Amino acid sequence: MKPPLLEVNDLKKHYRIAGGLFGGKPSFVYAVDGVSFTVDRGETLSLVGESGCGKSTVGRAVLRLFDITSGQVVLDGQRMDDASKDALRAFRRRVQVVFQDPFSSLNPRMKVRDILAEPIHNFGLASSSADVEARVGKLMDLVGLPREAVKRFPHEFSGGQRQRICIARALAAEPELIVCDEAVSALDVSVKAQIVNLLQDIQRELGLALLFISHDLAVVEHMTHRVAVMYLGKLVEVAPKRELFGRPRHPYTQALLSAVPQPEPGAKRERIILKGDVPSPVNPPKGCRFHTRCPYAFERCTKEEPELRLGDNEHWAACHLNDRPDAENPLTAASH
Repeated sequence: MKPPLLEVNDLKKHYRIAGGLFGGKPSFVYAVDGVSFTVDRGETLSLVGESGCGKSTVGRAVLRLFDITSGQVVLDGQRMDDASKDALRAFRRRVQVVFQDPFSSLNPRMKVRDILAEPIHNFGLASSSADVEARVGKLMDLVGLPREAVKRFPHEFSGGQRQRICIARALAAEPELIVCDEAVSALDVSVKAQIVNLLQDIQRELGLALLFISHDLAVVEHMTHRVAVMYLGKLVEVAPKRELFGRPRHPYTQALLSAVPQPEPGAKRERIILKGDVPSPVNPPKGCRFHTRCPYAFERCTKEEPELRLGDNEHWAACHLNDRPDAENPLTAASH
């Protein structure tokens, strides 16, 4: 059996913000605090949660845009968190990224042709200048842009077209995994749908894996295979799409799903309004990190941190309520 394409084990990223040496006890922002997941070949795993939960930090850690505090990032069985420069260069070709803002992630002084040719040259993927031009043309075809548009600059395109260029640039390196960090959140609704459909078409055609980071659960439901839900630096639930949307096993996931607009006119779903604000990642609550806002919290939640445990149907959840029989579990009652 092949290992997963990407494996993240107990990933932690803590930012030091004050103190130490003569300044007293140091303080840290616990941005990501023990996250583990896998992504298989050809799979889309969506990482979701409120702003500030740490999902984009996870994406950047996977991309090795900074050093992690501890844990492992493993690509195709090979550790990348302590990789050599040569191994990291090979990793850069196999794992690419599409960022949220297409305008700021494109060089305004470069024409599209040069933007797309750059990774082809960097990774030595073309045997001649004619090969480069052929590859650039195929990339434009793949993302649905006219080939003659390679002569234009980024500012001459719309937001959706610029994001197509960013996707083409990521594909130029012939990657196996693309990290999409809020890749459609800055786009209009109709354009967003086009880009999501484009990503799905490209995934089917090329067999790509996607780590899709988003706060938009309506988009996630449309395009993902599995969902991982983050809260305050930790994963609270991981499950196949239908299982998670149909039978959430964590109160935070329930609250997120209750805010998703219903496609059918007149369809009713009771909205769950969470009390209070998200606690500070500098001083996260003891026990379950969600207990300060949870409508079902009880004494155990304030003292003992729940582990992410496997239930049936490949459904992982970190909630003490799941230790109760279904008849006494408000999560189970709410999902029926």
